[in-house]
Order: sequence, then structure tokens, then C-alpha cells
Amino acid sequence: MEFIETNGVVLHCAIQRVEKGPPPLVFINSLGSDFRIWTGVCARLGDGWSTLRYDKRGHGLSEEGTDAYSIGRHADDLIGLLTKTGFDGVVLCGLSVGGLIALEIWRKRPDLVAGLVLCDTAAKIGTAQMWQDRIDLIRKDGIAALAEPVLERWFSSGFRSCCQEQVSGYRSMLVRTALDGYLGTCEAIRDADLTEVLQSITVPTLCLCGDEDGSTPAEVVMDMQEKIPGSSFEMIEYAGHLPCVEQPDAIAQLLAQFVAKVHVQGQR
Repeated sequence: MEFIETNGVVLHCAIQRVEKGPPPLVFINSLGSDFRIWTGVCARLGDGWSTLRYDKRGHGLSEEGTDAYSIGRHADDLIGLLTKTGFDGVVLCGLSVGGLIALEIWRKRPDLVAGLVLCDTAAKIGTAQMWQDRIDLIRKDGIAALAEPVLERWFSSGFRSCCQEQVSGYRSMLVRTALDGYLGTCEAIRDADLTEVLQSITVPTLCLCGDEDGSTPAEVVMDMQEKIPGSSFEMIEYAGHLPCVEQPDAIAQLLAQFVAKVHVQGQR
């Protein structure tokens, strides 16, 4: 574990470096989760990769900060973290709100980005009213009031049936998220629309989606993918909104193939 101060907050991160190899993989988490959702994927990738996982502000062991939340502020946090760790030419792998953060980094600092993996996300997620309703309910009753419907969207029906202990653990991860961090990130998602960014993307881009995703269904992710020049789409079977948890083998294999392609293109 490492703790690094950037952009006015101390962020919790895990860093793996290799001297020579493919572009570094940078993982950006979903709302209400921390970087442990990528543990299975990183274990399957092995030691031959440079990777950066981190808890965005207000999540996991990272500080909440005192400034108003926005996708731009989340992106500035990660840009600062990349600068301090010396990572550039990275492949950003963003899940859900992490995809919005990845798109914003591409908009602000395309020089840092060699490729994009947009997982179970969209350029605009849901409606402003939907997010405001969630914010109002959580302010009244806490995150636990939404835990069960969130878990139903996070995980496939099969996983919820056969892996109840894991589901219970991820419920704890969700409800123990700092309230201000969760609400602030809800507000950031509510106010974000990065649709205009999609046509500007010139780096290799892979879009992924679990076939039982209840938050950003496959048709939503495919609609985003169709707006990104030269991008591709892969469906992850037997997975909900967090395919990195349910299907780490499939995600690791797709990432390895994609980053190898990015590496070859970068050497031309």
C-alpha cells in the first residue's frame, strides 16, 4: 500500500512497476467500490505488467477532500497521481464512473493516454433526476437504503446465488464508503456529459460490458462505442456491472490482448 498526496488529497494506491514491458495499466473504480475490485484481474495478469490501482477521493482509504466533487476534479486527482508516480503513455481502464474519469483525462491530457478501456460505462450515465433522487434518499436514509438494488445491478443472478459470502463482502465495501465521498461522486455523475469527447478519441479503445449489467446495459455501452472512431466492443458473459469481480479471467485475457496491440502500434 502507498499513500500519495495530490491535488489537495491523500490517495491510497497500489503500484507495480516493471522496467520493460507493455504500457502501464491504470485502473479506475466504480462508485461505492475501492481498488480491491481489480485484485483478481491483476493476479491473473501476473508480474510482467506495470499497474496502478487507486481509491478515488472519498472512497476506500483515500481522503474525502473539502472541495466540491466533479468528474473534472476526479480526473485532476488521477492526473496528479500519474505525474507523481511518473506513469505516462498509459492504458486507462475505467469502470462506470471510472469510464467518465478516463474520458475526461483524454479530454484534458491526451498526451498521457496510449489507450482506453471503457468498462460498463457511458459518456452520460442515467439522468439528472435519477441521480438527484438517489442523492436525496441517501441523505435521508444512508447508503444502506440502496444496498440491495445496487448489488442486484453489480452482480449477475448466478453470482448472487452461488457466491453469497462474496456478495456480502461487497455489500460491506459499498455501505462503508464515506457518505460525503459517495454523495459527491453521485453529484459528479449527475452533472457529467462527455458525449462530445467520443468523436475526438484517436487512441485504441475497447468497450466492455457484462451481459447482465443493470446499471449501464450492453445497448448503452454499444451506443457509446459506435461513436468512438475505430473502437471495438466485447460482451462479458455471466457478469453484471462489475465483470472484473465475476469474470477476472475473461477481463485479464481481453486486457492482455488489447494492451499488446496498443504496444505494437506504439512501436510503429
